[in-house]
Amino acid sequence: MTETFELYAIKYGTHSRPQSQNFLNPPDPHDAPYPIDYYVWVCKSKSHTVVVDTGFDAEAAKARGRTMYRCPVDSLRLIGVDPGDVTDVVITHMHYDHGGNLDKFPKATFHIQDLEMSYVTGRYMRYPVLRNSFDPDDVCHLVRGLYKDRVEFHNGDDALFPGLTLHHVGGHTQGMQFVRAWTERGWVVLASDSMHLYANWRHKNPFPTVLHIGDMLEGHRKVARLAESPDHVVPGHDPLVMELYPPASEDLAGIVARVDLAPHGT
Repeated sequence: MTETFELYAIKYGTHSRPQSQNFLNPPDPHDAPYPIDYYVWVCKSKSHTVVVDTGFDAEAAKARGRTMYRCPVDSLRLIGVDPGDVTDVVITHMHYDHGGNLDKFPKATFHIQDLEMSYVTGRYMRYPVLRNSFDPDDVCHLVRGLYKDRVEFHNGDDALFPGLTLHHVGGHTQGMQFVRAWTERGWVVLASDSMHLYANWRHKNPFPTVLHIGDMLEGHRKVARLAESPDHVVPGHDPLVMELYPPASEDLAGIVARVDLAPHGT
């Protein structure tokens, strides 16, 4: 039986930057401010609680010049989730802002695409332009998890639970995947970095950190096809998410949004 999920987007950091850093073909003016935010996500049903991505830590934030408002793992407690009890974590890809903190989930199985593990431990990591967004310590944590039987591999599209599915797109990284969840308003896609910003999708102008441009653009189409409507797509780094979606509670406004609910104005 298909489960119905509540979906939470938790904002844990931000980065002030010019829009030239967010588009492969930067629009004018190139130096106009266009910040991005950093999120982790939680999918909760009556039977399952699944964490999607695990964020970065304070050390990574300092090294990369990012503003970290709160520990993404500790932030799970804001919605009643104890990281120590989490049994399933989806890693959409292993970039530092999505695959850190794995050691803070002692009971979790990590769900990742076969291609992503091959990518982060394979020949392409010889090239700084491709490996710069990864942290080797994060990759080592994942490999250690594999040797403890705590990594589950997915080869393409797959069902994690009834009402929660994983979908491979590649593009941004070789094993990039996104999550689709059944909610009270239909199928919602947590795109993660399959689609960084609404504007990347709207203008067919993808984010510039990319392994394969064509796969990334095709990934945008796949996200749109599997979501109920454009209002059912949640991009991975857009500050608009906190503006468009209702907060999980009044005291969590600007921190945790309920993205299973309809965005404002729709």
